Amino acid sequence: MKCLYCQQLIVLELTWKTLILPERKPLCSTCEESLIIIKGSRCFICSRPSERNKCKDCLWWEHLPERDTIQFNYSVYHYNNFMKEIISRWKYRGDGALGYIFQHVFAANFGKIRSSLPKNIVAVPIPLSEPRQLERGFNQAAMLAKFLSVRSMEILERSTSEKQSKKTRNERIQSVNPFIVEKAINKPVILVDDIYTTGTTLRHAGKVLLEQGCPFVCALTLIRG
Repeated sequence: MKCLYCQQLIVLELTWKTLILPERKPLCSTCEESLIIIKGSRCFICSRPSERNKCKDCLWWEHLPERDTIQFNYSVYHYNNFMKEIISRWKYRGDGALGYIFQHVFAANFGKIRSSLPKNIVAVPIPLSEPRQLERGFNQAAMLAKFLSVRSMEILERSTSEKQSKKTRNERIQSVNPFIVEKAINKPVILVDDIYTTGTTLRHAGKVLLEQGCPFVCALTLIRG
């Protein structure tokens, strides 16, 4: 078995447990240790590491029209240089298999918040624009959503292909809502995306879902930027 990132051979410790149930590790120990899971106190709205229940960014959002379009976002990892390189290879250089690095941890962190969510919740991935989907060949958010133990529904569509990553913070926040609901849904939704930066993308998606009758929207993201 080789590390999905560096291709180094992974040598597992031989025990009775691994003999009966062979363990499949996606990363070698060096690469695994370079990914930092968010621990300790965090903002309960956006998952930013914070000693306060609400960080300054979320207090600022309370004064904007889209402040209540998502109940909260829960993120799993910090965005460090190693994570940046993985995301670059995964999203922009066509190495789709790298997404399986996160399968177990992403599902396990969903399990941590599952009891606080409505029972009939469905996962809705943030969509790519059609040109971006064709360019990459897959949607990383849709891949993450399928790792979860709930139904995944791709019911959102983008009306623009503008790249959020190229915009400044203010440009993101002031941007026009790019989402359209292809199919109205009356079930609670957990939005799934790879990274939470300003929260604008998730709030835009939450807004159109609520307008179409969705009773509850929260979010699960792989990284807190």
